[in-house]
Amino acid sequence: MDHDDLNFYRTPCPPDNASGMADAGKLAALFSSLPDDVAGLARVVQGLMLHEHLASTYGETLSDTRRGQTHIRDVAAMLDAIMSIDNAPLDFPRAPGKRLIGVCRHFTLLMVTLLRTKGYAARSRCGFGTYFEAGRFVDHWVAEYWHGSQARWVMVDAQIDDVLKAKFKTDFDVLDVPRDRFIVAGEAWAQVREGRAKAEQFGIMHMWGDWFIAGNLIRDVAALNKVEMLPWDVWDAMPAPDAPVSSKDYRRFDHMAALTRVPDMALNDIMALYDEVRVPPQVFNAVTNQVETV
Repeated sequence: MDHDDLNFYRTPCPPDNASGMADAGKLAALFSSLPDDVAGLARVVQGLMLHEHLASTYGETLSDTRRGQTHIRDVAAMLDAIMSIDNAPLDFPRAPGKRLIGVCRHFTLLMVTLLRTKGYAARSRCGFGTYFEAGRFVDHWVAEYWHGSQARWVMVDAQIDDVLKAKFKTDFDVLDVPRDRFIVAGEAWAQVREGRAKAEQFGIMHMWGDWFIAGNLIRDVAALNKVEMLPWDVWDAMPAPDAPVSSKDYRRFDHMAALTRVPDMALNDIMALYDEVRVPPQVFNAVTNQVETV
């Protein structure tokens, strides 16, 4: 990786230098006493957060108010909410009933934020996990950081703690997720286009197909530009649910997939891609069914 490219991923600011989703602001002071190693930071994240759709695994029944926390977009607001629930130091694991509710994207965003504050080049990746449902590729996010001595990007699933390892019978190192276990959106698109997988295997809940892969491909392009949107944020660059993808769009997504499926992509090319799919000032929240300002 180019030195300047790595430096880009050490800060939270997106290409336009605006405040990024991963910018902790004044709350970054809370990180000073946290461990410097990747495993220790993952444990911190796991002690602060609970996945909305896996809360019952920890014996929790969520109120609507707690579920509403999943719509928090930026890490500063996440930290505010965490400390308002329990103002103990961040490396003090909260009981499940006192954790912030989020989804994989929130675990990933917080992990990336912590990694960057400790000097790592890190970024969020949007794609699909193979380790949740047999025979299916489920919508998911993981963190990716640059391992200097090994000269490679390493993927980390900070959501998968010991409880979830047992639940999903995880058979790999979640601190070094193999690239055939988490598939970035561009690789998913390429597998379908090359006939190595079927589009209807990719998605989540009742949403499956090439339109869903395309949406995640756009979210991954945005995340690679440090604009980490909610998984249900929708804007004009994305195909509508279950809508057929046009031949023109197939060519566009083929190009995005070719650039984003490889870990060591050129940053200039990734920035150019973002110009095509840039997140507007307002997006449609497909869960709350309303337009929201980003």
